[in-house]
Amino acid sequence: MYYCLIDCLALLVLLILNHDVVLKKAASDEESSKKNYRYFLYVLITYYFVDFLWAWLYEIQELDWLYLDTEVYFIVMAVSVWLWTRYVVSYLDINNSFSRFLKYMGGGLFFGVVMATPLNRFWPLMFYFDSSGVYHAGIARDGMFIHQIILLLLTSIYAFFFAPVSNEKKRQRYWTIGFSGLLIMFFVVGQIFFPTYPLYAISYMLGGCLLRTFVIENEREEYHRNLELALEREREQFNELNKAWTLAYKDALTGVKSKLAYAEKIEQIDREIAKGIRQELALVVLDVNNLKRINDTLGHDVGDAYIKEACRLICDSFKKSPVYRVGGDEFVVFLEQEDYENREKLLAAFNAVVEENRQHGAVVVAAGIAEYVPEQDNSCKRIFDRADEAMYKRKHALKMFPKTL
Repeated sequence: MYYCLIDCLALLVLLILNHDVVLKKAASDEESSKKNYRYFLYVLITYYFVDFLWAWLYEIQELDWLYLDTEVYFIVMAVSVWLWTRYVVSYLDINNSFSRFLKYMGGGLFFGVVMATPLNRFWPLMFYFDSSGVYHAGIARDGMFIHQIILLLLTSIYAFFFAPVSNEKKRQRYWTIGFSGLLIMFFVVGQIFFPTYPLYAISYMLGGCLLRTFVIENEREEYHRNLELALEREREQFNELNKAWTLAYKDALTGVKSKLAYAEKIEQIDREIAKGIRQELALVVLDVNNLKRINDTLGHDVGDAYIKEACRLICDSFKKSPVYRVGGDEFVVFLEQEDYENREKLLAAFNAVVEENRQHGAVVVAAGIAEYVPEQDNSCKRIFDRADEAMYKRKHALKMFPKTL
């Protein structure tokens, strides 16, 4: 019963090594090589069952069932060879005369066995059992194995020939197919001379282990490498998006928040007002005095420096509040929480600095403030309009740009 034990061992090895492949359902978008490998494994499982049953029936000499099982055995064997050729073509990703040769050889063996099986009942071309129940191989059976040997040998030669001149990914695949083909061929040769030995089962067990080791495991490594590359691309795209976000939401000249960021802030506040969850808020609208005169007389570079100096003054005065540049010389500050509570002190301190700057010919910025009134304001625009009006009153109250500039 050692024959049965070999089949059981081979089946267990296949299931242990390939349980993830065997139990996984084929997806419509799955690579053809993986599908063919799975189908090949399904046929191997069937082969081990049929071979196990053959050994058991041969042991108990149940000749009627043994004859039928032997017919199934050869058909399953031919199907396995056919699927193996299809797998090789898809795995090596070849589409040439040799790939067509493999398909024709694999398909030819299958159809030859299918045609020879019923004829064997009349002329024992493949096998027969004598009156003592002893199994005898026929010429067609030997021809089938020779067919496989030629197929495996040519495949291995082809793989070894193209392996050295292929890229790293394909080179590994060629070596795998080449060595697995030679390994299976070695045991097929032995099966010709020892027909009652489970050499064919051993060949598929060892060949399957080799395929599993180099095909699946290497493809997993390849998958991880591709995943790392994909993650790296994702990180690059994220960095690019982050840069784009920074450019979009950050004012290029001053570094404070941009007009786009201001528009989103307005939308947020309007939603909070509509929901009734906005409580304390004050807007400070600021305008840089005499920027046009500086641009016209001293140039835009000096004007840009003047805007940046004005922005520093605003940021230093309202350190805990977001500052937005909403126009060439216009800024808006949203006062919330602590800055809202200290809004009068902050604005007074800011205006004091502006007065001192005005006396010394430094940057002058007009500021106006307005508070959110729940019963009155249904949008942020109404708050802005009041702050903007207060800013213009302050602007006119200030003296014009000093001559010292």
